Amino acid sequence: MTRKKTTVYIDEGLLRLTKIAAVRTGKKEYQVVEEALRGHLGIEAVTRAWKGSELSEDEALALAYDELHASRE
Repeated sequence: MTRKKTTVYIDEGLLRLTKIAAVRTGKKEYQVVEEALRGHLGIEAVTRAWKGSELSEDEALALAYDELHASRE
């Protein structure tokens, strides 16, 4: 997986919590942020759904999108 450097602006308290999570888990800060984004975007759900089914990539993405938004209602 190729990574690209970017700049984001986040709340100082959130950045502090990110650093704490990184230290506690032995990960890099960017790894904590990537995991949080993947979770928020439902990427892990897509991966699980895709591996365990006959769905196409588009069908798996649609399913994950529906599940993500259904859980917020």
